[in-house]
Amino acid sequence: MTTPTKTNGKPNTNHIGLTQQEYRAGETTLCQGCGHNSITGQIIAAAYELSLAPHQVIKMSGIGCSSKTPAYFLGRSHGFNTLHGRMPSVTTGAILANRHMLAIGVSGDGDTGSIGLGQFKHMVRRNVPMVYLIENNGVYGLTKGQHSATADVGQHLKYAGTNVLPPIDVCIEALVADCGFVARTFAGDAKQVRELLKAAMKFEGTAVIDIISPCVTFNNHDESTKSYTYGKEHEERIQDLLFIPSFEEVQVEYEEGDEQFVRLHDGPMIKLKKLDREYDPTNKWRALELLEQARDKHEFLTGLFYINESRQTLPQVMKLADTPLAYLPEDQLRPSREAFMRVMADFA
Repeated sequence: MTTPTKTNGKPNTNHIGLTQQEYRAGETTLCQGCGHNSITGQIIAAAYELSLAPHQVIKMSGIGCSSKTPAYFLGRSHGFNTLHGRMPSVTTGAILANRHMLAIGVSGDGDTGSIGLGQFKHMVRRNVPMVYLIENNGVYGLTKGQHSATADVGQHLKYAGTNVLPPIDVCIEALVADCGFVARTFAGDAKQVRELLKAAMKFEGTAVIDIISPCVTFNNHDESTKSYTYGKEHEERIQDLLFIPSFEEVQVEYEEGDEQFVRLHDGPMIKLKKLDREYDPTNKWRALELLEQARDKHEFLTGLFYINESRQTLPQVMKLADTPLAYLPEDQLRPSREAFMRVMADFA
């Protein structure tokens, strides 16, 4: 995306007149080098490049190191830090109250894959419109490095020993629950993280991105599949991805069959360039097959696994008024006694 250049010595601004600095918030208190900090930087960059209005964003989180990160981006947005694993239900309520808000939920592999798995599955099933980020490091970093539900079999941690249980793949869980946007990326791959974030922010429905985010304190040794070393050496992209905003004219040259375009509901497009494998991200069964094969072969695949915009979102299914419920007057939200009695009479 073309970024505006400096004029008269002033900082670059986007389409709504904000600088990238204005999308920042508090200083991080996480460990130096934590993958979560890199993800925060790309959220800031994506929001700036899309010209998101901060006051139209609500940041949601649960408990854990990942759930601290909303304090570090979009300082002029709304935010709510929920209970452990309960972020999906609170976000559902917030979106039903104001369907015009963009919800960005930040969770961890413990928050999503363990205590919050049921809430995660039902949020996806309902297709709550939100960006759901899983900052996945395979450990409970905030409680000193125990194995999480996404830890691989045989993963060894200094203070927790060796994991003997099979991991939960949150992308497979999202696909089985009929999620319309499922992706995985690596915190050390800044460009891919940023492009996936921009696409997810413009997707109408639940957009799940599983981001492998190394814990430099408890799980960053070379043998760990959640480490920087492993990610950089083993990451295999299934496609090169470019998000094309609706306010940019599309001018590309490509050989027929080499690239695939997916147009989102409000105009912008995702350009997917095939690498060394044939793959169709609109085929759900192919996505499940790919992820199962990767799990069996211990492959670390990243990219957009599946996209489908045909499902209605929860506010559409519930036929909510276009005016957010939060803005409707009481006489429209609360039926009169006469109207209530007429409804009750139908049950007599």
